[in-house]
Amino acid sequence: MPQDPGSPSPAADHAAEHGPREHGPRERASAARRSRRLAEPLTLAVDERDDARARAVAQALASEPRWRLLRALGEELHNVGELAAALAMPPSTVAMHLAVLEAAGLVRTELVPGQRGRQRVCQRVFDRVRVDLPRGEALGELDILETSLPVGAYADAEVTPTCGLAGPDAIIGLLDDPTSFYEPDHLHAQLVWFRQGRLAYRFPNRLPPRARAETLWFSAEVCSEAPMHHHDWPSDITVWINGVRLGHWTSPADFGGQRGQLTPAWWDARNSQYGVLKEWRVTENGSFVDGLRLSDVTIDDLDLGAQPYVEVAIGVEADARHVGGLNLFGRGFGNYPQDLVLRVRHGVVGG
Repeated sequence: MPQDPGSPSPAADHAAEHGPREHGPRERASAARRSRRLAEPLTLAVDERDDARARAVAQALASEPRWRLLRALGEELHNVGELAAALAMPPSTVAMHLAVLEAAGLVRTELVPGQRGRQRVCQRVFDRVRVDLPRGEALGELDILETSLPVGAYADAEVTPTCGLAGPDAIIGLLDDPTSFYEPDHLHAQLVWFRQGRLAYRFPNRLPPRARAETLWFSAEVCSEAPMHHHDWPSDITVWINGVRLGHWTSPADFGGQRGQLTPAWWDARNSQYGVLKEWRVTENGSFVDGLRLSDVTIDDLDLGAQPYVEVAIGVEADARHVGGLNLFGRGFGNYPQDLVLRVRHGVVGG
C-alpha cells in the first residue's frame, strides 16, 4: 500500500523510538572517504630530510600488486578476503603487500567486528604522493677540472700503416706515411688513424697546491681501423696514463656504410664514418671503461702531482690478441661533437 505522505517513515519511527541509527567504523570511514573526494585530495609529502620514509614509499610503490591494491582501495574500504577475491591473489600474499604499504604510511588497517568474528579492514590513507629528491651537496668550482685537446694535438706519435690524418677540408700530408704525423698541420686534424702504435697527449696539470686527485676520466670517440670499413673487425685498444697501463678495451668494428652525423661531405662514404664514445675512469678502487673493471690500477698509481702535465696515450700494442688498428674522431668527424676530454676530480689535503 502506498505510504501516506503525512505518516512517519519506518526510519523515522526507528529514530523516534531508539534515537539516530549508529554506523560501524567501516561505514564511518567509507562515508568520510566519499566526502573527502568532494574536497581537496590528501597528499603525502616526503621531503629530503626523511630519507627512510622516502625509501619506504618508493619501495612500496615499485610493485604492480601493491599498485593494484591501492587502486582497489581508492573508492571504499575492503577486508583482506575481499581484496584477495577481487585481485585473484592468495590472502597471504595480500597481507604481505598490505604490510609493506602500511609500513610506508600509505594504507591503514583496523580490526573490526564482522559476521564471523573480527576482520581486518583496509583503508587507503592518501590520494597523492609527492617526494622531494635529495639535493646533495654542491661541488666547489675547482672540485672538477676539465680540459679538451683536439685529436691532432698529440705530443708524440709512434704509428705504423695503414695510417693517416684528415683535416676539416682535406687529407693532411700523405696516406700511409708515418712522417705525415709530424707535419705542422697535424694540429688541425679531425680524424687520425693507424694500424698499430700509439699517440701520446699531454693535458695541462691544473691540480691546485695541496690537492689530492680522487677520480680521473678520459673520453674519446674511437673504433677499429680496417681497409675502408668493416663491421666485424676487433681491435684491442689500450690506454696509458703517465706511462701506467690501464688495460685494453676490444673495439668490435670499424664503423661505416652510413655517414657520420658530423663527417664532412668530402670524405669518401666508403671510409670509416664514426666510432663509439668510450669513457675510461680511474678511482681509488681501480680502473674501468664504461663502468666495467679493467684492472687494479688506482688513482694513486698515476702519480698525478709529479709533473706539470698529465700524459694520456692511446694505441694498439704489437703483441695484442687483436691488432685491428684505431680511428680517433674529433669534433668535426663522427657522431659526437667533442675532442679528447680529460677530467680530474680532487679534494683538498688537510693539515
